[in-house]
Amino acid sequence: MVNVKRYFIEQGLKKVGVDEYLASKFWRAGYAGVDLIRTPLGTRVIIYAARPGLIIGRRGQNLRVIQAILEQIFHIESPQITVVEVSDPDLNARVVAFNIALALERGIHFRRAAFVAVRRIMGAGALGCEIVISGKLVAERARYEKIKAGKVYKSGEQSLFLVDRAIAHVLLKPGIFGVEVLITRPGTTIDYVEIVSPEQASKIVNNGGRG
Repeated sequence: MVNVKRYFIEQGLKKVGVDEYLASKFWRAGYAGVDLIRTPLGTRVIIYAARPGLIIGRRGQNLRVIQAILEQIFHIESPQITVVEVSDPDLNARVVAFNIALALERGIHFRRAAFVAVRRIMGAGALGCEIVISGKLVAERARYEKIKAGKVYKSGEQSLFLVDRAIAHVLLKPGIFGVEVLITRPGTTIDYVEIVSPEQASKIVNNGGRG
């Protein structure tokens, strides 16, 4: 009998390995993630990306390479690959991080790349975002630049469930640059507590709990 706990751990590790491989291979395509779904006929592999055409390749050439690697290295049986375009790339932290890394690789100034990304994120309806770019930005000594807009939660349940976070790295002539992106997704709500003055509290009590 298959150990259930071990099975799920192995499947989780397999997905992480596939995800890391695809991210390193197709980050320029705006790779966003992957789902592995077991079916009676094999395994459905759903790849999400901002630019699916770069992953598919000419006449599906890249898909054949991916299929061979999934079978030989990750031991995934009969992988059936589907590439899906991300519906809101400006609200996907991983896509945004890879896009900023690509802009840096093309020689765009880091501040310009970050500000453009922030405008696009907030324009897409995000409640907040933060972009941190680190590396040898303007001198030989490494430093970091942080740009923030709106509300971004760093701790508590809000940071776990409301914030999408991703990190990307890109090798440039001065060295390796890091890009961290945090996005507070739209439509998310949190508990709100209003602290009133003693005078306001007394008024509320006198009105029977009505403000």
